[in-house]
Amino acid sequence: MSKDKFVIGLDYGSDSCRAVVVNAATGEELASAVKYYSRWMEGKYCDPLKNRYRQHPLDYIEGLETTVKESLSKCPAGTAENVVGIAFDTTGSTPVLTDKEGTPLALLPEFAENPNAMFILWKDHTSIKEAAEINELARRWGIDYTAYEGGIYSSEWVWAKMAHLLREDESIRETAYSWIEHCDWLPALITGKTKPEEVYRSRCAAGHKAMWHEKWDGLPSEEFLTTLEPLLAGFRSHLFEKTYTSDTHVGNLTEDWAKRLGLTTNVAVAVGAFDCHMGAVGAEITPRTFVRVIGTSTCDIMVSSYEEMGDKLVPGICGQVDGSVIPGMVGLEAGQSGFGDIYAWFKRVLAWPLENILANSTLIDGETKDKLIAETMDKIIPILSMEAAKVPVKDSSILAVDWMNGRRTPDASQLVKGTITGLNLASSAPLIFRALVEATVFGSKAIVDRFLENGIKIESVIGIGGISLKSPFVMQTLADVLNMPIKVAKAEQACAFGASMFAAVAAGVYDKVEDAQKAMGQGFAKEYYPNHDNHLAYQALYEKYSKLGKFTENELFV
Repeated sequence: MSKDKFVIGLDYGSDSCRAVVVNAATGEELASAVKYYSRWMEGKYCDPLKNRYRQHPLDYIEGLETTVKESLSKCPAGTAENVVGIAFDTTGSTPVLTDKEGTPLALLPEFAENPNAMFILWKDHTSIKEAAEINELARRWGIDYTAYEGGIYSSEWVWAKMAHLLREDESIRETAYSWIEHCDWLPALITGKTKPEEVYRSRCAAGHKAMWHEKWDGLPSEEFLTTLEPLLAGFRSHLFEKTYTSDTHVGNLTEDWAKRLGLTTNVAVAVGAFDCHMGAVGAEITPRTFVRVIGTSTCDIMVSSYEEMGDKLVPGICGQVDGSVIPGMVGLEAGQSGFGDIYAWFKRVLAWPLENILANSTLIDGETKDKLIAETMDKIIPILSMEAAKVPVKDSSILAVDWMNGRRTPDASQLVKGTITGLNLASSAPLIFRALVEATVFGSKAIVDRFLENGIKIESVIGIGGISLKSPFVMQTLADVLNMPIKVAKAEQACAFGASMFAAVAAGVYDKVEDAQKAMGQGFAKEYYPNHDNHLAYQALYEKYSKLGKFTENELFV
């Protein structure tokens, strides 16, 4: 293998797109670039009070062009000509309705400003009612189509979202012909294979979010879907029966996209997947390793051999899918609907006077106000973390439950709400923040316990994502509560890095993903070890957390 072959991994998160250019032989990162979605950052098309979060496809296209060209501009001369592969990971389920040509409806003039024609971000919970209907129907159907998705369908997933859109918006029904996940649309777009019937659909997305399984010949039956919602009639025939793992070569860049990105038509494009799945590969996941992608939410990934998995069905997780992470193994997914988002919420609460009082002050000039507000906003979480870390576990008297954005696992429910209790007149911002951190970590323990209770062995934990690299307080608390050492992946953009590994396999540089991991893996930046005394103290707090969660779910939010 020549050392002058390069690959590009692109990671589409909730707020931004990140690209990395990587040496396919060594895993050396040559350059990276980040582009925040401009419309999203303006708050367009979203309504948090209604749990509506939509993203315009133009934000994704602009992110692709900007990050690829910017990262290539930082590389040595000749790099672009030697790029051989490209792969994408995205959040999910983040689908969009399309027309017969596979064009997202928001790219058509008549729907350009219609939120229902845009990609529905994973954390959009407008389809809670539809998810409940899917679960009720699955229980009485002859086949439980939710069986390999933890037995509980979520409003974060595609069929609930699609049923909701079609019910809500009559204006889009006639044009809506099919739907596509974000991770499938990007490879289709740049290879020119956008028609719904010819798109290479991700095994990862289909198996974990669309109730796809070979056992029942693909997607749920037409009868099931139309019983759920008659407006879904015909959609199944416009979709897919076959799915593909992310080591698969979709095609090469079209001439137009090669020109737009500054690359050649020799670039192979891989099948897409969800961010946490490719991130786990970038973090060098192996069997019995629990990988946590820790960001606005968390996504937890494991892989298991067919022999060890056997006939196990783990209840209440986000699915178990053959080949969704590493081809030839069963991929398991879990996660929390809110993690960093909960810290960001508390930051916004504390910052309210800055943005609504100080911002309007006439005592200081505008430039000074802006700098003062920006400096304070940047320091809120770091200072809170520093002060919260000083509090002994035995003095952590405030208790919280981490369901501010609903609960993903175990046992998905977007009806539950977050809770904070144990407040008194001495309760300070650092103490409340500490309780929120503990709550998110207790939510993590509930997921680990669910795996262990069902015979899924965990021998090591790996953290990736911004929080794992930037917050020692959170990571040490996590190690203490789980009573497990936690390694932090060195790669700052682990998800994009994992995508680059799949790009290398799709381009033929490596025969399989495990070979790419061995050659390109970057190792670990740090390891956190549990404090035994803290763990014992947290066990008692965790029992209170569990009781509080049951009480609030059963008594307050029924």
